[in-house]
Amino acid sequence: MSVSPECGVDGPAVTEQQAQALVEGVCFKTGPPRSVGVEVEWLVHRERAPHEPVGRQELAAAHADLRNLPLTSGLSIEPGGQVELSSRPAPSLAACVSEVSADLDAVRTALRGHGLTLAGMGVDPWQRPRRFLRERRYDAMEACLDRTGPAGRTLMCTSASVQVCLDAGREEPGVMGFARRWWLAHHLGAVLVAVFANSPMAEGRATGWLSTRQLMWAELDPGRAGGPSLAHDPRHAWVRRVLDAPVMCVRRDGPWEVPDGVSFREWTRSRTMRPPTRADLDYHISTLFPPVRPRGHLELRMIDAQPGDDGWIVPLAVVTALFDDPGAAAIANRAVTPLAERSAGAPAPHNPLWTAAARHGLADPDLRRAAMTCFAAALDALPRLGASAGVVAAVADFADRYVARGRCPADDVLDREASARLRAEW
Repeated sequence: MSVSPECGVDGPAVTEQQAQALVEGVCFKTGPPRSVGVEVEWLVHRERAPHEPVGRQELAAAHADLRNLPLTSGLSIEPGGQVELSSRPAPSLAACVSEVSADLDAVRTALRGHGLTLAGMGVDPWQRPRRFLRERRYDAMEACLDRTGPAGRTLMCTSASVQVCLDAGREEPGVMGFARRWWLAHHLGAVLVAVFANSPMAEGRATGWLSTRQLMWAELDPGRAGGPSLAHDPRHAWVRRVLDAPVMCVRRDGPWEVPDGVSFREWTRSRTMRPPTRADLDYHISTLFPPVRPRGHLELRMIDAQPGDDGWIVPLAVVTALFDDPGAAAIANRAVTPLAERSAGAPAPHNPLWTAAARHGLADPDLRRAAMTCFAAALDALPRLGASAGVVAAVADFADRYVARGRCPADDVLDREASARLRAEW
């Protein structure tokens, strides 16, 4: 849940019309899909006692070592001490997997020296939210998100995800066109929530949701965490979402101001806090957390962090195949079309389809049917995209273990928890 680094507030003020033109000009950079990227977040646990909290000084020492590693990916530390690796835009799925895998090996080795390990879970099942980073931007974020309840602190401090980044697509219509890819991302997104749900617990108890992380996003203000309407042109819809979204904070030399309910559009008109600049607009966009965020490319943000050292590769491979192989993309579009009615015309994730995905996973028969079709299409397409035999095998194993059985990783977590309770009773 990172936001952009602290930056200066100098520069000329932007008008409402200038802000609109700037957002419209950069939100979808169109062209033939060529690049793929991934942002992988991880919780940090004790290697031998994952239920026990990691001390602040221990985390700080481990993070210091990580920052000295010669990584290809970008390394960032999340507010609760989570670790994130952000790949470079890669020319192929294989290149992306290779680079990030090598970086993750280095990170794991460094953490092992501190008795720590990376944990792939959408929400920490045991720890209460505790902020590790004390910086002005996170002070402001916490104050802003607290207005809608405790969900924001959970997302800041105890959540992790796999975020897949793909080119926006071509300008012209068709399955490779940016408008169709935008539509697919919002409907396939619900399937991805259900398939990869991996956060059924929080603070030591089952929540009743297979993806508690997605529940937390749905509990935030739709103006900050909701997508735009799909009934309009994607560019215009996103411009409206950005300008009408509430401003999280106004950066200053001292403590940052946290306005209540002031949209960026209103800020450009009133200029009461101070005139907003281009840097303020860029920062404002970075504080919006829709499930699909257009940043020139498409950033799919709805997937829980996955278990196992290489679990993150499966969602990366499946999503890349369903978007970048024309045949698989056509099948995916047809598979999710029947799901569209269940959104009831409301933007994701604040609609019935996404709610069902987060609560029930693949126990929902419609989502399971779409998932089975999409995984079959992805498995057929991956060799055409140059995926290695290992990647194809990982996707096939996941399909057999979960999709074919109407299960998701969260079901395994709940099964282990039930077994532990039984052993404790004996």
